[in-house]
Amino acid sequence: MHDDHVVVDHVTKRFTLKRDHVIALDDVSLSLGRGEFVALIGPSGCGKSTLLRLLADVVAPTNGTISVGGRSPEAARKDHRIGFVFQDPTLLPWRTVLDNVRLPIQIARGRAERGASTPTELLALVGLQGFEQAHPGQLSGGMRQRVAIARALALTPELLLLDEPFGALDEISRQQLNLEMLRIWAETGTTAVLVTHSIAEAVLMADRVVVLSARPGRITDIIDVDLPRPRTLEAMQTQEFFQVENAVRRALFGGQAQVAS
Repeated sequence: MHDDHVVVDHVTKRFTLKRDHVIALDDVSLSLGRGEFVALIGPSGCGKSTLLRLLADVVAPTNGTISVGGRSPEAARKDHRIGFVFQDPTLLPWRTVLDNVRLPIQIARGRAERGASTPTELLALVGLQGFEQAHPGQLSGGMRQRVAIARALALTPELLLLDEPFGALDEISRQQLNLEMLRIWAETGTTAVLVTHSIAEAVLMADRVVVLSARPGRITDIIDVDLPRPRTLEAMQTQEFFQVENAVRRALFGGQAQVAS
């Protein structure tokens, strides 16, 4: 694996709800190589999205440290090195597709372009050439999510955080976008972290699948996905794919995971 690009070192995150303390993540350590694709999977409420928000500098750890490219998440965020794609595309409905993608560049006032692709080139990258002047309300859910991905890439992030970005889509759109996302990731060379509830999606996308326990979230297993790239839908029908899926399933469910492949 490449040099450590993202390092999570003994991180714990506690939230205070009224008078109760909730431990969302407990003593989590994880390193990602530059250009690696890692998927986070675990039961609802296990802290997957919290870990993404910690990486994005949306919240700060209670204990432990995080570095992104040798910097704090705060420094990386201020330098526009982190891109984030949510399950809801959160596009501005009154702006065209092109202007939605242009928004981060306008906010950064050109400080972070660093040879980045233009918004028009990014829309071509995500397969939306010809839709530059459309508005979000004229697009399908999958197309809106493509716009959100293009927007997240507008400032050439080193780290791309994907919080169940395809969870609201139908299965056909989801698998199409999985393959598109893999192509875009390969072309941009960014380090990527995907939160998902889908075992198949995790195995299709990732170099490694990180399994978290129910709250308090702890890493219980890390499974290498030793499948050739580029990944294809045909690969999902192979015995090797089923074996990795079952390894993830066993890590999630233990003895309850007697699933025939």
